[in-house]
Amino acid sequence: MLNIFTLANGRLVQEEIEALEELSKFQPIWVDLESPTLDEKRWVKQYYGLSIPEDVTDDDIEESARFYEEDNGDLHVRSDFLIADADEPRNVRVAFILNQHNAELKSRGVLFSIHDEDVPVFRLLRMRARRAPGLIEDAKEVLLKLFDADAEYSADTLEGIYDELEQAGAKVLQGNVSDEIAGEVLGLIARQEDLNGRIRRNVMDTRRAVSFMMRSRMLNAEQFEEARQILRDIESLDSHTAFLFDKINFLMDATVGFININQNKIIKIFSVASVALLPPTLIASIYGMNFKFMPELEWSLGYPYVLALMVLSAVGPMLYFRKRGWLK
Repeated sequence: MLNIFTLANGRLVQEEIEALEELSKFQPIWVDLESPTLDEKRWVKQYYGLSIPEDVTDDDIEESARFYEEDNGDLHVRSDFLIADADEPRNVRVAFILNQHNAELKSRGVLFSIHDEDVPVFRLLRMRARRAPGLIEDAKEVLLKLFDADAEYSADTLEGIYDELEQAGAKVLQGNVSDEIAGEVLGLIARQEDLNGRIRRNVMDTRRAVSFMMRSRMLNAEQFEEARQILRDIESLDSHTAFLFDKINFLMDATVGFININQNKIIKIFSVASVALLPPTLIASIYGMNFKFMPELEWSLGYPYVLALMVLSAVGPMLYFRKRGWLK
């Protein structure tokens, strides 16, 4: 999918391109390619003179090659963006190419973005730019606003983790946690821990990208201050992710503790039963091994007597265990 964005009365206007001829009708500041086809890549190369490599969004690219500036002034940034899907949270690699000087574009600066799937941060920026005139002025502003929206999206996701962990904590701290509840809580905690880790990685990557833009000296004074504010917002998220890791570890330890308590209760029952059955076992052993002839032939009350003695020998320890509270 090939979308271009132009400025009209200070608002960002989106146009979906379905043919090469349509590109000549607009002067974009942002060209977005989502899972681009070979034809769309050919259109971009033919009209804008930009070749998109096949591995532009690969995850195995060297870290040192993710941020660099070409000799012609084009800025290349590869950054990860979070998709906080409830079923499968993940980080998606997005490649940005900031073309700052191109006479064929008839404008100063165009941002190209290439990614394999739709990113929530992109939708958030498009919605804001349509409603707020003057929010975006040039291509560099688009890139900054994307990183700003990414930090805010991470913050919103962290708030969701807080809510989920509060529900898990309410189940764990109520006491009498069954194995079914413990399994459910452990699954929830594991999902939130994975999401929290992805957020931490995402904000770290955003910090690196914004820092690179600041070091490249491509920003004006106002944009530079905006970049510093984005970095401050990201730093504020670090303490929250660290706190959530501690809270997750606490809930994990508490849940595992209740599981151990439930297992100890089962082991306790077997231990008490085995101790209580030792006297009857001893009596049965003596009765069965210390008679010359079959006792039921010599004494008709032999079996009833021994059975009664075995029951009494088992009742005594059980009453003692109950008095000590070991049967609760």
